[in-house]
Amino acid sequence: MSIYSYEAETIRGEQVSLEQYKGKVLIVVNTASKCGFTPQYEDLQKLYQEYKEQGLEILGFPSNQFGEQEPGTNSDVQSFCKINYGVTFPLFAKTDVRDETAHPLFQYLTDAAPFHGFDTNEPSGKMLNAFLSEKLPHYLEGNSIKWNFTKFLVDREGNVVKRFESTDEPLSMREDIERLF
Repeated sequence: MSIYSYEAETIRGEQVSLEQYKGKVLIVVNTASKCGFTPQYEDLQKLYQEYKEQGLEILGFPSNQFGEQEPGTNSDVQSFCKINYGVTFPLFAKTDVRDETAHPLFQYLTDAAPFHGFDTNEPSGKMLNAFLSEKLPHYLEGNSIKWNFTKFLVDREGNVVKRFESTDEPLSMREDIERLF
């Protein structure tokens, strides 16, 4: 099984097979417009512009499951991303990415790339880990998505190569992305 076995709804409401991305290097990321990590849209767009000619696609999946930080409609999300961050990579409809209602794609991604913890030597990793430990300790259990902007790197054959947590900056992914071209 690979990522190509799944379908998802685009932000415009069209059902598409992820098979259309066969042969591309992918970053699949759950996003939110009102999160402390929202500025990562800017660096995700930079990566997209830098590597799209070499075959990189970034697939953004807005989710309202974390602190209700994506409260708007799909249209609101699309406008926000375009106006504030110039996002041109594909966005999908608001999607559940954890728990029983998680889209099967995210169940597959989290099974293929387990959670290895946050880097608590970094301030953002220490902060997010402390917040979840105190307020939402069940979020730290298992391999599910822990917060907005969890990123999965997928190779040209549809295999999940690596998981990057919310606290991992998108530009830190460059070396891993380049290895897949």
